[in-house]
Amino acid sequence: QVQLVESGGGLVQAGGSLRLSCAASGRTFSSAAMGWFRQAPGKEREFVATIRWSGDSTYYADAVKGRFTISRDNAKNTAYLQMNSLKPEDTAVYYCAARFRGVTTDAALYDYWGQGTHVTVSS
Repeated sequence: QVQLVESGGGLVQAGGSLRLSCAASGRTFSSAAMGWFRQAPGKEREFVATIRWSGDSTYYADAVKGRFTISRDNAKNTAYLQMNSLKPEDTAVYYCAARFRGVTTDAALYDYWGQGTHVTVSS
């Protein structure tokens, strides 16, 4: 089992930055691919970014490419999502997820999920 707890969400003005954290406990974090997803009101959950267990491969949704950066610190059992140049359309609940296989952008293939953290970007 893996427990995931997100933090770092909040209210920010357009153009601002936030850094989300995902603290993991339980099964070996360093073996897990980590992903970030988001769900805006009235919309389906969508892929944001994912990172390989080793940290040497990352993938991003086109909507966030060049603005968001996913990273991880296996010594701290924590994954991060640095979000810069935020836009109102980035407003959503952000979730981190883990799976003990390769990276994927498919939310259905992740085994463990956090409770989410709210991000609101005002215009």
